[in-house]
Amino acid sequence: MRRRTALLAVLLLSVTGTVTSCSSGADSTENRKGQIGFVSSDKGTVSVLDPRVQAPELSGETLDGKQLKLSDHRGKVVVLNVWGSWCPPCRAEAADLNEASKRLGPSVAFIGLNTRDLDPAPARKFVKEFSVSFPSIYDPEGKQLLGFRGIVAPNAIPSTLVIDASGKVAVRVLGPVTANTLVDMVEKARTGG
Repeated sequence: MRRRTALLAVLLLSVTGTVTSCSSGADSTENRKGQIGFVSSDKGTVSVLDPRVQAPELSGETLDGKQLKLSDHRGKVVVLNVWGSWCPPCRAEAADLNEASKRLGPSVAFIGLNTRDLDPAPARKFVKEFSVSFPSIYDPEGKQLLGFRGIVAPNAIPSTLVIDASGKVAVRVLGPVTANTLVDMVEKARTGG
């Protein structure tokens, strides 16, 4: 009986871990002072950072071979989505990210940060398959992602950050994000809410 109960507990833990996101373990910054956390209506956990935290410099080569820097978008709200082609929740949120990008238009820059795809071919296939409409920096070893330590745990994939026009992280979503949640978070970042 104890063996059956233990097996059931392991199964339950593995299922809940798979459903929530591709990450393992909790983000140690989740309960930091100044963060107001709540669960979005559909999927990920949203934290509004108050006070906002300066985003680190992010730059690198995109999956299509161009150079991209976060600082090139200063003066605009930026949505930074951390993803991997191997991550089922990343696949699930791709359509929502595309929809949010379309709804928000060119006044908001969308940037992907592809991580842990040691070969860029699966990441490029993901972009094509899901018609991802924005560029992604290729970060196979997670070096760029480590710059966000204290804001996003390296194992919190997918994650999405909303960075305000002054370059500060206003909102963090751990787990998949919906289009409605993301549009709402961008609007709050614009108004300082």
